[in-house]
Amino acid sequence: MIDWDALFGMVNLLALIAWTVLILLPRWPALLSGVMYVGVGLLCLIYAVTMIGVVSGLIPNPEGGGADFTSIEGVQAIFATRAGVAIGWTHYLAFDLFVGLWIARDGDAKNVSRLIQAPILLATFLGGPLGLLIWLGVREPAARKQGRFR
Repeated sequence: MIDWDALFGMVNLLALIAWTVLILLPRWPALLSGVMYVGVGLLCLIYAVTMIGVVSGLIPNPEGGGADFTSIEGVQAIFATRAGVAIGWTHYLAFDLFVGLWIARDGDAKNVSRLIQAPILLATFLGGPLGLLIWLGVREPAARKQGRFR
């Protein structure tokens, strides 16, 4: 039986460490690789194992919840369980960290100051798509300034 509270705490700690590295430390290639493979990769692995385990029944979920993604009621039932919340939260953490890593690399490539990147990365950590939206607004003029759109 999985201790979903412990798993939730563990993935939060892993994400917090990865985000701290991404925002505060130098962007050395080895550190960025660590964020990608230890941070994002490990979160993805935890997500995949727990999601497949619960959906297949190999990991029991005594609270039920099913796996109905076709209706709002079905998704609500998934997130009404500790397993569903822990698995869903791990999903968010993995994707938001991946987006944050992309923003950091893209910002560096476009010579956007780390002081400008930091609050955008923090917004991505705390609000996912909000940070990405802000970055897309900042990115456009930075890309035009360089005369390219990639």
